[in-house]
Amino acid sequence: MSSEQIIFNCADCGQEYFKWQGRCDRCGAWNTLKEMRFSKESVRTNFLGANQTEPTEISKINIKNITRIKTGLNEFDRVLGGGIVPGSIFILGGDPGIGKSTLLLQISALVKNVLYISGEESLEQIKLRFERLGLHSSVGGIKLKLYNETNIDVIAKKIQAEKPELAIIDSIQTVYLENIPAAAGSIAQVKECAMKLQQLAKSTQTAVALVGHVTKDGAVAGPRTLEHLVDAVLYLEGERFHEHRILRGVKNRFGTTDEIGIFEMTEKGLMEVKNPSKLFLAERLSNTAGTVVTATIEGSRSLLVEVQALTATTVFGYPQRRTSGFDLNRLQLLVAVLQKKAGINIANQDIFVNIVGGVKIIEPAVDLAVVLAIASASRGKVIDPKLCVFGELGLSGEIRRVSREEKRKAEAERLGFNKFIKEKTILEAVRRYCV
Repeated sequence: MSSEQIIFNCADCGQEYFKWQGRCDRCGAWNTLKEMRFSKESVRTNFLGANQTEPTEISKINIKNITRIKTGLNEFDRVLGGGIVPGSIFILGGDPGIGKSTLLLQISALVKNVLYISGEESLEQIKLRFERLGLHSSVGGIKLKLYNETNIDVIAKKIQAEKPELAIIDSIQTVYLENIPAAAGSIAQVKECAMKLQQLAKSTQTAVALVGHVTKDGAVAGPRTLEHLVDAVLYLEGERFHEHRILRGVKNRFGTTDEIGIFEMTEKGLMEVKNPSKLFLAERLSNTAGTVVTATIEGSRSLLVEVQALTATTVFGYPQRRTSGFDLNRLQLLVAVLQKKAGINIANQDIFVNIVGGVKIIEPAVDLAVVLAIASASRGKVIDPKLCVFGELGLSGEIRRVSREEKRKAEAERLGFNKFIKEKTILEAVRRYCV
């Protein structure tokens, strides 16, 4: 008899099957079932051999002694809710070359006791990058140790022996378990290795940071269960050849997921941006049609960003609609409202919308800014450079109020934008500012 057991795992949701089928019953995805082979002799046990304990009343659990690890990068700590929680495990994903390893290497030079485990670079390569970034590990009691290993069992023993505050695994797709007959980076390996590291983090109170590769769709490579296992999922976003980087949390068990951290990529690594609104508006041409400033809320702060629009007569049978940093489906809706309720004929126009600075905005408060930018570009009318625009647009053409208006106005006035939309409908606003 074969000593292996074969199962099929859905790459999207992690559902397991004993035989292959074309469609996953759980998530409905097609052609996502991948074959995995397990040794029948390998039985999952408690990774650390911890003894079972009796249930504890929540009132008797003491959390006063839990102190978050401050990394020294306020933008990073902000996204995690004030710092790294001891015993937590989080994953940092992003496109190749975006700065994931650079960011974690900078953090390793600021936290007192860090074990940096690399499966992708040699120790010499890491040291070269460390010196190129101008980092130092001998100041203020900082102790950084580098380690080359991909066997998860060996890594676990080293973490238990060293007892670091923070262990960095670069990357989760390069580590493996010997008793799983699959290549490193496969669904089975990523899932099982993540589970081992999760148990290790909880039992030793060592915070574990995982670097994660991403797919072409921007999701962390590996089974969907990987994101369920970890305590926080962070993404470093931005164009590779653009200097701005945005750190965004899409899951956080110890804080909000609304916060973002903004960095600037320099020769010395990722530098915190203290005044992001000023940075995003630094090169704005205020005397050009098709541009308007809006105020958006990201977490606890307000950001001013520039919305740009361009219209051109189409040369195709069907006009193009393209966006950068804004939802394309939302744009189609707003274009329909602009045509129907404001009388702007752009049915034969290609429309391009860009949120400057690599920022991605999903809140509806930017609706009015997008519509006015399109109307301004179509009519060739320059909008008042002191105007800051925000408001949600309804299908009836009404301009609806948005949350935290006073906070948005305060940030706008701080940077010299002292005029705001008072009109109640998109027709009134277009007639006043774009005609």
